[in-house]
Amino acid sequence: MPEPAAANASLTPLPGHLYVVATPIGNLADLSERAKSILAQVDLVACEDTRTTGSLLSRMGLRRELIAYHDHNATAAAERLVEEIAAGNSVADVCAPGAPSTTDPGFGHTRAVHPHRLPAVPVP
Repeated sequence: MPEPAAANASLTPLPGHLYVVATPIGNLADLSERAKSILAQVDLVACEDTRTTGSLLSRMGLRRELIAYHDHNATAAAERLVEEIAAGNSVADVCAPGAPSTTDPGFGHTRAVHPHRLPAVPVP
């Protein structure tokens, strides 16, 4: 039986959206099909460590433009991501490993898009 159109639509990133994507902790098989699909199609991937995220994407056979964010560039990185999303690009925000949260610089990305009324979508 085919999946409903709404379920398939969630596998395709929408322009001008931030996707907060959880990554596997230790086992690549734990990455959801939705997360794989979003990572394969977004315009940019924001990540704490480009080496770790680049390796993860490589293991999945993906190549995406990576934007590094960390404690030293969190403000500038958040500003760039807001500009990219406002311009219609889709952006995935990942940390390695786990889900971006209040304890890493990625928290600022969700906070930064809110005043601009730009959507942030969680992807488990």
